[in-house]
Amino acid sequence: MKDIIKKIYFETTIGPYLIQPFYGLYNYFRFTIVSDISRINREFTHNFGYKPNLENPKTYNEKMQWLKLNDRTPLHTQCADKYAVRDYVREKVDEKYLIPLVFETTRLKDIKPENIPDYPVIVKANHDSSGGSIILDKEKTNWTIVRNKLYKSLHINYYTKYKEWQYKNIKPRIIVEKLLQHEDGSIPFDYKMHYFNGELVFIQVDIDRHADHRRNLYDKDWNFMDIVWVYENGNPVEKPICFEEMKTVSKALAQDFCYVRVDLYTLGDKVYFGEITFHSESGFSGFKPKEWDLKLGNMLTLP
Repeated sequence: MKDIIKKIYFETTIGPYLIQPFYGLYNYFRFTIVSDISRINREFTHNFGYKPNLENPKTYNEKMQWLKLNDRTPLHTQCADKYAVRDYVREKVDEKYLIPLVFETTRLKDIKPENIPDYPVIVKANHDSSGGSIILDKEKTNWTIVRNKLYKSLHINYYTKYKEWQYKNIKPRIIVEKLLQHEDGSIPFDYKMHYFNGELVFIQVDIDRHADHRRNLYDKDWNFMDIVWVYENGNPVEKPICFEEMKTVSKALAQDFCYVRVDLYTLGDKVYFGEITFHSESGFSGFKPKEWDLKLGNMLTLP
């Protein structure tokens, strides 16, 4: 039944309008009317088997929950907005690090082949996570599926589910960016630079996200860390040739925050900014070995 509903939602023109009201009502009672602390306690206990210590947090994941509840500024909202953050990047580093923006709109009906270039792009909402559609050939694309995915994203406030406040007041928008590809057509790895109190602590490399997703962690000097975090380790990843520039760019973008993850891509010797995240995995995913939760927590000083 779930697969049938999903097929109706995404593959028919009327599906979203029939199903979204029920989906919205479900989310309202499950997430929206629940207090931030209650929702965090419930999800944390479900994932770790114990309630988080929100008064005196010790582990990395407990501190992510504390930051959700206590570290809230308009700058967090701007930088969580995939459209508005572009101004922040221009101010802090340089426009050359931005992925080319080819189209943006607040109207779903504007997402049609006439407004899309002839080269590969990614279409996504500015306020969600991992909800983009890759368009390799606009003439062979099922635009009903693309618009229906966007319809769902535009009708979700990503604050409600895991209480990440920075998403609460973002005005939903659709953005279309040029798709970054290597010469062989492959998608670049994600380099996610984790900063604690303005200093780089570790780098997360997500490999083959759209196929067989793997993840490696490296310390600030690109030494492999024998840690599994959500996804199994992949093959060793060579240090990027522009690693020093990556550190310079990400450090400049990290200075205004207690904890932040700055996502970057590389094509050859060129660095591109991806996005900024304030609570990786929403603070609900453990490490293997699990003692790294406390080790990393000890490295992060809360304001």
